[in-house]
Amino acid sequence: MLGVTQQQLGTKVGIKFQQIQKYETGMNRISASRLWDIAEALEVPVSFFFEGFDKSDEILEAEMQAAGEAQQGDLLSDKEALELVRSYYAIPENQRRKLFDLARVLSAS
Repeated sequence: MLGVTQQQLGTKVGIKFQQIQKYETGMNRISASRLWDIAEALEVPVSFFFEGFDKSDEILEAEMQAAGEAQQGDLLSDKEALELVRSYYAIPENQRRKLFDLARVLSAS
């Protein structure tokens, strides 16, 4: 989203790009201190990584169960869901917004 490659971010943070890939795909968990380092490298507040997560855990869990998800973590461990998210963010922003709007309309049916 910010136009920084994994290689560039890894260099700024002082780790190999492969580790950035593991964080991005969810293969490895990221520590709070590493998240802080990444936020500084990207010149964004740490809260940048939590946009849209301002609801309480109970509300999020209830919404996910209503959508057919048993637990919040299941979606993040789903390989297909991660691939979909990666593909989604590879789409140019103006087209991505249109796709998002379409998905929102279709899911309301």
